[in-house]
Amino acid sequence: MTGQERANRLFLVLAAFFVSNALLAELIGVKIFALEETLGLAPFEWNLFGQTGSLNFTAGTLLWPIVFVMTDVINEFYGKRGVRFISWLAVVLIVYGFVFAYLAISLAPASWWVGVAADQGVPDYQKAFAAVFGQGLWTIGGSLVAFLVGQLIDVSVFHRIRRATGERLVWLRATGSTAVSQLVDSFIVLYIAFVLGPQQWPTSLFLAVGSLNYAYKMAAAIALIPLLYLVRRGITAYLGHGQAAQLRAAAARD
Repeated sequence: MTGQERANRLFLVLAAFFVSNALLAELIGVKIFALEETLGLAPFEWNLFGQTGSLNFTAGTLLWPIVFVMTDVINEFYGKRGVRFISWLAVVLIVYGFVFAYLAISLAPASWWVGVAADQGVPDYQKAFAAVFGQGLWTIGGSLVAFLVGQLIDVSVFHRIRRATGERLVWLRATGSTAVSQLVDSFIVLYIAFVLGPQQWPTSLFLAVGSLNYAYKMAAAIALIPLLYLVRRGITAYLGHGQAAQLRAAAARD
C-alpha cells in the first residue's frame, strides 16, 4: 500500500468516526444527567448571575470532547478543507437522521408494541419513542448552527496559531482553537434553542447555563490533551514519518 493510499484510508476512518460521534451526540443529547450524582458526590450548588443549581449536562457532552479531538487531528493532517468537508458532511447526515426519526415517529405503532415495556415502567412505548427521538426543532436547529459555526471558527483559529508557532506547541493550537470555538458554540445553541425558542429563558439563566457548559467543555478539552498527542503519534506511526510530515506541511499551507 502506497503512502497516499494510507492517507486516504486514514481520512476515511477519521471522517467516519467523527460523523458517528457527532450524530450520536445529537441523538443522546436529549437526556440530561446530574454530574454530581453520577460521580457519587454531594450536589454542588453553583451561583452565577443570580441563578443557582446543580451540575446538569446533556448526555451529548460525553461525546463532544471526542469530536473536538478529532477536529484537531484532522486539522493537523488534512487542513481546513478536510475539517470543512467532514463538518458539512456531519450536518447533512444529522439532518438526514432526524428526518427519518420524525418519519419513524409518524408511523402508526403496532397495538401490541405500545404496551410491550409496561412491566419496565414504560406504559406507552410510542410516547416514549417520540419523546426521545422527537427533539424540538428549535433545539435541533440551535445545535446544528452552533456546531457548524463552532467548527468553522475552530479551523480558522487553529491555523492562525499554527502559523504563529509552526510545528511547536500542538497543545496550544488545539486548546486555543477549542477555547474560542466552544465559547461561541456554547452560547449560540442555548440562545437559539431556549432564548429564541418557546421557553424564552431570561438573560441571567442563559448566561449561567452557557458559562457552566463552556467551563465543562474547556475542562474536558484540557483533560484530553494527552489523547491528542497519543492519536497524533499513532497516525505518524501508521503513515510513516515522511508521509505524516508531508500531510502536515500541506495542511499548514491550506
